[in-house]
Amino acid sequence: MATAFFDRLADRIATVDSVVSVGLDTDPTRIPDHLQDKDLPQWAFNRRIIDATHEHAACYKPNAAFYESADGWRSLRETIAYAHGKDVPVLLDAKRADIGNTTRQYAKVLEEVDAITVNPYMGRDSLQPFLDRADKGVFILCRTSNPGREDLQDLELDSGEALYKRVAALADLWNTHGNVGLVVGATGPDELETIRQSVPDLPFLVPGVGAQGGDAEAAVEHGLRGDGVGLVNSSRGIIYAGEDRGKQFAKAAGQSAKQLKQRLNQYRDVE
Repeated sequence: MATAFFDRLADRIATVDSVVSVGLDTDPTRIPDHLQDKDLPQWAFNRRIIDATHEHAACYKPNAAFYESADGWRSLRETIAYAHGKDVPVLLDAKRADIGNTTRQYAKVLEEVDAITVNPYMGRDSLQPFLDRADKGVFILCRTSNPGREDLQDLELDSGEALYKRVAALADLWNTHGNVGLVVGATGPDELETIRQSVPDLPFLVPGVGAQGGDAEAAVEHGLRGDGVGLVNSSRGIIYAGEDRGKQFAKAAGQSAKQLKQRLNQYRDVE
């Protein structure tokens, strides 16, 4: 039987003493000029980022939106394989979900990656093919970091609870294989604390600490499970840290990843 994702993640966190997730949101228009003539510029960029950051990375999180072209998917596959070669798990930020055969097709990507983000809006049947993969991580969107989150996530149900709280409770019920986590943004530290109190056993993926300026201390204190398993993500704040430094861009990214690791480790209970 394959080792469960969160067990593998716990081992990786211990190995590198880090809960940093490096988001590979590689915009083709922001790749340095000296890489633009490569066969796959996104892959060339990602390889250098991985070389510079892997010793600080608990996980890599490419966002599927940046790879939805023929060359993009080729670059993503190369990126996944290279990250795995560095013993770093890959979480695909795809926010997938649908019904019937469509969601079963979406779930096939789990053959290539270690975990995925999914959208719960269509209910449990839309997530079942992902949930059934006991060896893969499934991060359910719960309380996101964008300003528009209040449009739906704060809506009050007949029971008096907010919609995002219901999502957390359902995710806990759906965690029959121990492979479910939640996406909870660092830009709402009070909500982050509330959700942690309601679902103490679920690992969180916490975005919003980098360019969005989320609360790093809250991300660690409430984002990590009691055993220290969880991820705090920064994308643009790491991979574009050296955007103005030409061929030194990867070195700057490595420094940024290290700094975030050190910043988060101030609040981690690490023996």
